[in-house]
Amino acid sequence: MLKWGAAIVGYFIFRLPGAIIGFFIGTLVDNFGGNANSRSGNTVFSDMTRQKVSPADFEMHLISLCSIVIKADGTISQRELDYVRQYFVQTYGKEKANAIFRTFNEVNKKHEISAKNICYYLNQRVRYEVRLQLVHFLFGIAQADGSVSAAEVEVIRDIAAYFKLGKNDYESIKAMFIKSADNSYKILEIDKTATDDEVKKAYRTMAKKYHPDKVITQNEAIKKGAEEKFKEVQKAYETIQAERGIG
Repeated sequence: MLKWGAAIVGYFIFRLPGAIIGFFIGTLVDNFGGNANSRSGNTVFSDMTRQKVSPADFEMHLISLCSIVIKADGTISQRELDYVRQYFVQTYGKEKANAIFRTFNEVNKKHEISAKNICYYLNQRVRYEVRLQLVHFLFGIAQADGSVSAAEVEVIRDIAAYFKLGKNDYESIKAMFIKSADNSYKILEIDKTATDDEVKKAYRTMAKKYHPDKVITQNEAIKKGAEEKFKEVQKAYETIQAERGIG
């Protein structure tokens, strides 16, 4: 793909920063070409015919989203950086994680990274269920320093919108990190006035939607995020069961 050629040229001219810039410029050109094909009817983007994303592409774009969230509130939290580092170590091993993190540090210094372009690229290549897990992961980064700031919520909300997540799906994930009086109901995407039968139906729907088997990816950390979210759905249902005495 053009992005890799641009990255190589950029590396020889400006070393690593040039490679990063070249990669993103090449990605934008590739995406533009993909749009032209789509308009001409030669390319159909859907969950069944979705383009594949290489591990390197996925890592680069995920790193960029991490950077955007970490910088959202104007300060770079060491806890949030450690959270990202731990993720990559657990997923790829220490040696590769260190190499990826060096790239992350370079990306973190850039200001031209576009969340919209990144999400557009990933939308064509990863399933909806994986995009749900990515937003879940980004909230995990934001919470790593003890609280999720309003600026971080705004940035993640924008990313969720670029990912074309439904409003209820976004609010459900958000409720797993930001507690409120009706938290359990928000996670199940229902109102507190829902009947017992509606609660049971909502639980079955959410359990099916968030089941880890729905997340088709080789990324272990994303799979783990799916398991955590599935547990949050179960916990929310159990809380409502206890409150209402539902058998």
